Amino acid sequence: MKSILLLENGTPPAAADSLRRCCKSLRRAAGESEARAAVGAVDAVVLHVPAAALAGWQSAVAGMRRLPTLWLCPDGDVPPDADWGCALDGILFASMGSRETKIALQWSVRAFQQRRRWAEEREQLLQRIEERKWIDQAKAVLCEIKGITEAEAYDFLRKQAMNERKRIGDISASIVKVYQLIHG
Repeated sequence: MKSILLLENGTPPAAADSLRRCCKSLRRAAGESEARAAVGAVDAVVLHVPAAALAGWQSAVAGMRRLPTLWLCPDGDVPPDADWGCALDGILFASMGSRETKIALQWSVRAFQQRRRWAEEREQLLQRIEERKWIDQAKAVLCEIKGITEAEAYDFLRKQAMNERKRIGDISASIVKVYQLIHG
């Protein structure tokens, strides 16, 4: 890991030395304005804040830039509730040595990348579902207007998309919107 941003709430953590040994550059910030100035040049964020402030800080950091985010938890301060109200990529404890900290950082980067891939996949699947809805509606419109079968309607949409060099979902959406405009 090249650079880490350590968001501190009050006193510097004892684990800062461990973090410093795990990266080339350890930047520190005490408030949101300092964090905003530094977040563009780091590879991960470590939050050293009380459990009660964790969700707010995680949300603030995510609003600045999507980065692997870890919580430097004071030993024994882990909330008993399984749902902490935020999505962390990892947890660090002050009692961890450099080796454990480095492994936790690597693991958190991996978890972050996996979560990002899942979010991208989810978005693509939602777009496909939306496109499929437009296609089904357009097929119904074409069947009604042209008096053709569903298979013929799909072939029509496919050929139209190829002729116009557009996606079949875009052609379908246009047909449905025009139909709705005309027939209210």
